Amino acid sequence: MTRFSGWNVLWQGMTGQKGWSRQWRDPQPKSHYDVIIVGGGLHGLATAYYLASNHGIRNIAVLEKSWLGGGNAGRNTTIVRSNYARPGNREFYEHSLKLWENLSHDLNYNVMFSQRSHIALLHSPGAIDGAARNYNTMRLTGTPDAEIWDLDRLKQAVPHLNYAPDARFPIMGAAVQTRAGTARHDAVAWGYARAADQLGVDIVQNCGVTGIVREAGRITALETPRGRITAGKIGFSVAGNTSRLWTMAGLGRLPIESHKLQAFVSEPLKPLLDQVVVFGMGGSHFYISQSDKGGMVFGGDLDWYKSYAQRGNLPIVQDVAEAAMSVMPCLGRVKLLRHWAGVVDMSMDGSHFICRTPLDNLYLNTGWNYGGFKASPASGWWFADLIANDRPAPMIANFDLKRFERGLQIDERGAGPDPKLHG
Repeated sequence: MTRFSGWNVLWQGMTGQKGWSRQWRDPQPKSHYDVIIVGGGLHGLATAYYLASNHGIRNIAVLEKSWLGGGNAGRNTTIVRSNYARPGNREFYEHSLKLWENLSHDLNYNVMFSQRSHIALLHSPGAIDGAARNYNTMRLTGTPDAEIWDLDRLKQAVPHLNYAPDARFPIMGAAVQTRAGTARHDAVAWGYARAADQLGVDIVQNCGVTGIVREAGRITALETPRGRITAGKIGFSVAGNTSRLWTMAGLGRLPIESHKLQAFVSEPLKPLLDQVVVFGMGGSHFYISQSDKGGMVFGGDLDWYKSYAQRGNLPIVQDVAEAAMSVMPCLGRVKLLRHWAGVVDMSMDGSHFICRTPLDNLYLNTGWNYGGFKASPASGWWFADLIANDRPAPMIANFDLKRFERGLQIDERGAGPDPKLHG
């Protein structure tokens, strides 16, 4: 497999782009693996890569029911940030952001990570005070780029927001993380897949799990359209479909629900927005950035009914459009190009699970709510550590299924200036 470099890119450009090799294999599944990761999204691929690179485990398979990156990995708005204040979340997402900062070099693949700042607009003195408290906590605990901007500085950075004094939600300032930004979701999936494949991981597409064989408190085999596969250890990393596999394994109910989260992209525009801007007041939620192709990528709140659908609906279109016009009226004549939904696994306190399960050799990675994309590197890192060592590291010790029995809730669904926000 060709290693990417500036020289290779130049040479292939001069010779007709005919010398590139296949980026990862399309192997037939073996009858047995040391570890099987169910789910070929970002978290599953990252887990397989870190199992191989950090722990030297090479007999690994990633089973994906459709094509690589065809689930939530390709259905998000690509925002990366670590502006969390709660213990546990704060350290976890900061570790993930640090991994993002070197990910292209680590994978030898350009994931197009752009640190363009995450700007959360503030609309009241109370919101400014709340954001200052959270961001001071971040600064004191290892996140140095947390800033509160006044109105003058915000106007210099983003001059075309709705600063009218009679606006429905007057802007008074912003909470800003300057190291935050965006990445290219499919490039991240391809980069992890390519790097994992180079270390011997089998990535098996169009191979969903159709049955689970249990004996004596452990899973002995997975039934798939491509035959029965046995494994020493199995990890579930399937986002909104976790409950389906959990039931298939004969286990009880999980403290998660599957909801759909919709997003949008506009027709390409000239450079308009260099940052990620988040707006949330009056029960609404809106976030927007501009892609490298020029499209405005934006979204809002989730649908509050449970669903496995990957399509949108008009009430959310209206809600998001109203929020867009409140904060950026210049978008009024921009045409919508695409509209989609991803299925998110909502936990009861808004935080994730990376933990062991009631079955001896089954491990769980789920409950990512709105934060799955930005968490991908750290999620894979610590899930791999858990699977390899059969014990949770201190970083993820409280992200287990029994935390509610202990009365522990890591309730920080948004980490934004308004506690109602989600992110």
